[in-house]
Amino acid sequence: MDIQLSGKNMDLGEALQVHVSDKLEDSVHKYFDRGAEATVTFSKERHLIDCDVTAHLASGVFLAAHGEGGDAYSAFEESLAKLEKRIRRYKRRLKNHHTNGKEPLPAENASYYLLQPLGEEEEDDQSEGDPNPVIVAESQTTLREMTVGAAVMQLDLAEQPALVFKNAAHGRINVVYRRRDGNIGWVDPGAS
Repeated sequence: MDIQLSGKNMDLGEALQVHVSDKLEDSVHKYFDRGAEATVTFSKERHLIDCDVTAHLASGVFLAAHGEGGDAYSAFEESLAKLEKRIRRYKRRLKNHHTNGKEPLPAENASYYLLQPLGEEEEDDQSEGDPNPVIVAESQTTLREMTVGAAVMQLDLAEQPALVFKNAAHGRINVVYRRRDGNIGWVDPGAS
């Protein structure tokens, strides 16, 4: 299993790195035999340590969990417990909705852009110049073809606010997102 560890505003000791690698590998291999990639990021915010764990399984599923604590070990253990819960939930859904030998749905490449939010002073400067916002991050991702139910499951497992996917029913681009009231919204633009 490929695990990348990083620390923001803190140094990660050798003992913590070994602990994280061993525990994370054991947790993932308990449910899935095939390879996976994971990223663990620790960051220090005042008196708390935040730990973000993301795992990309060989099946293409992306899982994420966040934990915080007084020290790096407790923050990691909290995020690992959340990640294990999501892995168990995903494994249970796989058993309940097995594909009966069907081929997996195709995927397409897509771009991901992160725009920089404007502060009050920047808004004044921005209105005079270029009307486009500044892009601060860009990455490539795969746009998977899936059912709406599978997209909602992926949204829940990845702990993200929104997911763009290609609807398996009709092949158009759709979006599922988490609403402020906690429910899930679904955007299905009609054919033009």
